[in-house]
Amino acid sequence: MSSGEGQTVNLDTLEPQQLAQVKKQLDEELEHLTSSFSQLHGAQGKFRECLRCVNSRSESSKNSNEVLVPLTNSLYVRGELTNTETVLVDIGTGFLVEKKLKSAANFYENKIKELTNSLKELEAIVQQKQMNVRTIEEVLRHKMMAQQPSQSQ
Repeated sequence: MSSGEGQTVNLDTLEPQQLAQVKKQLDEELEHLTSSFSQLHGAQGKFRECLRCVNSRSESSKNSNEVLVPLTNSLYVRGELTNTETVLVDIGTGFLVEKKLKSAANFYENKIKELTNSLKELEAIVQQKQMNVRTIEEVLRHKMMAQQPSQSQ
């Protein structure tokens, strides 16, 4: 079995307690990676929604300056845009940058592509870890079965 750092461990040389510990560690890593995958997927969804909003603003008529401004999650008020050609884009950690609609759309498209690539890489890592866990479970099962006959004698 090989881990992310390139270490190779012969599972046959480990005691059942050690195998159980390695399995526990891999399970914890899997839980963390799965959580990260979920968070990345959520961020990708938010960027897609932002892109949809920018695109809908680009497609709306130039005379349409009316918008709904969110005050809370469930309360909106009518507003009027003074500039329909630019938007404020959150580039991270609360920093806002004014961008033209096309530039904002490109920004969000690039973010979505980056997250898609990260999600693919993370999915491959998760699959490898899951395969490692199954391998450890199989070796542990064989060792436990081998110990049972020797204990009954």
